[in-house]
Amino acid sequence: MIYRRFGRTNLQMPVISCGGMRYQYKWQDAPLAEVPPDNQTNLEATIRRAVALGINHIETARGYGSSERQLGLVLPTFPREKLIVQTKIEPKADPAVFTAQFEESLVRLQLDHVDLLAIHGINNADTLDWSIRAGGCLAAARKIQQRGLARHIGFSTHGPTRIILEAITTERDGGFDYVNLHWYYIFQRNWPAVVEATRRDMGVFVISPSDKGGMLYNPTPRLTELSQPLHPLVFNDLFCLLRPEVHTLSIGAARPTDFDRHVEAVELLGQAAELVQPIAARWHEAYEAAVPAHRRDPFNMKLPEPEGTPGQVNIPVILWLLNLVKAYDMTAYGQMRYNLLGNADHWFPGKPAPDADALDLDAVATACGLGTAELKALLREAHELLGGNAVKRISQS
Repeated sequence: MIYRRFGRTNLQMPVISCGGMRYQYKWQDAPLAEVPPDNQTNLEATIRRAVALGINHIETARGYGSSERQLGLVLPTFPREKLIVQTKIEPKADPAVFTAQFEESLVRLQLDHVDLLAIHGINNADTLDWSIRAGGCLAAARKIQQRGLARHIGFSTHGPTRIILEAITTERDGGFDYVNLHWYYIFQRNWPAVVEATRRDMGVFVISPSDKGGMLYNPTPRLTELSQPLHPLVFNDLFCLLRPEVHTLSIGAARPTDFDRHVEAVELLGQAAELVQPIAARWHEAYEAAVPAHRRDPFNMKLPEPEGTPGQVNIPVILWLLNLVKAYDMTAYGQMRYNLLGNADHWFPGKPAPDADALDLDAVATACGLGTAELKALLREAHELLGGNAVKRISQS
């Protein structure tokens, strides 16, 4: 395994982390007595394979159903100093609730401390305010740290770049020591946040590069073709890790063998520059060939955020998903993400556009440089290709 200094925490972080959101029994909290023996056996085998590979960072969250309880049966069997354990607690308007939930998580994990505690989901103005205001959840987390129950304090985010930057640049209560965010080949919008985190010597942890990064464990034939001689998942890992600003990638392993492709990437990291450049060029050329120049970057087209859009439609995300379908045949991925709209609260905000013609989009179209007819046609096309049954966040299913 290869390790990188995790910013000012000074932890030696493996470049691959073991995420705790795929191997647990279920997404609702459940007592250990309900966990089937074969599920617990698989979870333990997954953790032991990770540690054997040198992946000693085990990452979970209170919101991951039975994950913490199940990990509590296996993590204490390892020498404590050999593991880097992280859990995450959602921000609350009342920081006392945040603290109580963390204390309960520590009991579930059967540990006397965690190495990393993250405020889980600084995604919008409310969750940002609950976190960084005077006496908020960041202040509560620092008190937890002072009690010796957590070594370092960070945050995770699925929010827009402007919210992430506000959290990164806060200096209240010492600011944050690290950040968990989305950044990978198909979604590079958050690079300014990575740069700012690096400037402040924060650890940078990339969330879900294989799943949210394109369901790359089951790539489309088009992506497989463009990524030769690598598997698309291996290419994406190398693309991310080629940047020294990125310290670790979270792998939500469901079984011990799920690490195999990622180990392949780590073994190729010394050759990353020469391997990544031609593949990235092919991905880029395919995108440019499939998508007209004026709508290649929906996140920089002066489109309003969902709350400022008629029908609360998330137009930037919808156009982005449509572009991925046109360039890479990523229909299954697009359907998975599109049908979350309207069902994921601040984790994936905004709504789909089942009836674009009924919306008054003249002002939006003018601001972004598209004609109203073109914008509505794109939204209709996206809904026809991607619309279907509503999908819940995995933690709600």
